[in-house]
Amino acid sequence: MISLLKDLKVVFMGTPLFAVPVLESLIDNCNVIGVVTQPDKIVGRKKELSYSPIKECSIKNNIKVYQPIKIRKEYQEILDLNPDIIITCAYGQIIPKVILDYPKYKCINVHASLLPKLRGGAPIHHAIIDGYSETGITIMYMDEGMDTGDIISQEKTTILDSDNLETLHDRLSIMGADLLIKTLPSIIDGSNKRLKQNEELVTYGYNIKREEELIDFSKSKKEIFNKIRGLSPIPGGYALLDSKILKIYESKYLDDLSFKNKENGCIVKYDKSGIYVKVKDGLIVLIDIKLEGKKRTNIKDFYNGNKLNLVNKVLNRE
Repeated sequence: MISLLKDLKVVFMGTPLFAVPVLESLIDNCNVIGVVTQPDKIVGRKKELSYSPIKECSIKNNIKVYQPIKIRKEYQEILDLNPDIIITCAYGQIIPKVILDYPKYKCINVHASLLPKLRGGAPIHHAIIDGYSETGITIMYMDEGMDTGDIISQEKTTILDSDNLETLHDRLSIMGADLLIKTLPSIIDGSNKRLKQNEELVTYGYNIKREEELIDFSKSKKEIFNKIRGLSPIPGGYALLDSKILKIYESKYLDDLSFKNKENGCIVKYDKSGIYVKVKDGLIVLIDIKLEGKKRTNIKDFYNGNKLNLVNKVLNRE
C-alpha cells in the first residue's frame, strides 16, 4: 500500500491547456514518471511545429513525454514504466483495455461535467450553450466506454450569466486539479464509494462542429445569448453580414417586442451601445465583435471607426 502521495508513481495523459493545472498539481504532490500527449501539430502558414500545452509543461519539468499516433497500438512503452496509477484529463484518444487494466490503482479520469451529464469532448461548451444552471468536475474510474465509468467524487459550480467558455474553463480546470488531489487518498486506500452512473440521466457534450458555430436568430434571446458565450472566445460564434463573417464574442438581451414585425436577424438599431438584432422574443445586442478583415473590438470602438449603414440589414441572409 502506498503510504504517501509522493510515493505514487503516476503516468499522466492529457493534451490541452485545461489539463495543465491537473498535471502541475500531480507534479507537486506525486511522482510523475511519464506523460502521454497527442502528437505535435504543424500550424500556420509557415508550417511550424506546435507542442501541446501538456508537452510544454512536461518539458519544463523534465518529465519524459510519449506521443503515440494511435495509443491502441503503441502502448508498450507506457506499460514498461510500471505506473501505480494512470490519470487522464482531456487526452483525446480512446484508451485500450490493456492499459485500463494494467495499473494497481487503475486508470482515473478528470472530466469537466457532473456525470452522467455531458459525456463527451466539449462538456464546458455545452454546459453554457444548453442552458445548464450548474456544472462541475467528476473524478471517475475509466472503462472502455466514453465517460461511462464509475464515479468516485464530484464538485459543483454555479454557471453565472457573466460566465463564458473561458471563465468557466479556467474555473473548472483549477477545481479539477484540487479535487483530484483530495480524492487520490481514497483511491489508494480503497475507501471511496464508487457509484455507477444512472443511464437514464445521460446527456452528451459532443465536440462542436463548424456549422454549429453559426448563430440562428430564429431562436430565443436566451438561447442565442448562451450560444454566444458558450463559444467565446474560441472558436467564437458567428453570423454573416453582407456575406462577411461577423464573429460575436459578447452580447446581452432585451425583452423589447416593439420590432415584432421585423424579420428575425434584422438589425433594428446600430450605435455605440451595440448592434441590436431582432430575434424570436426580443432583441439580442452585440457588444464585442470582429468583422472579417478587421480586428476584434468592443462595439463603441467599432462604431466610432465604422459608420456603416447597418439598420434593416438581415444577418445570415445570403
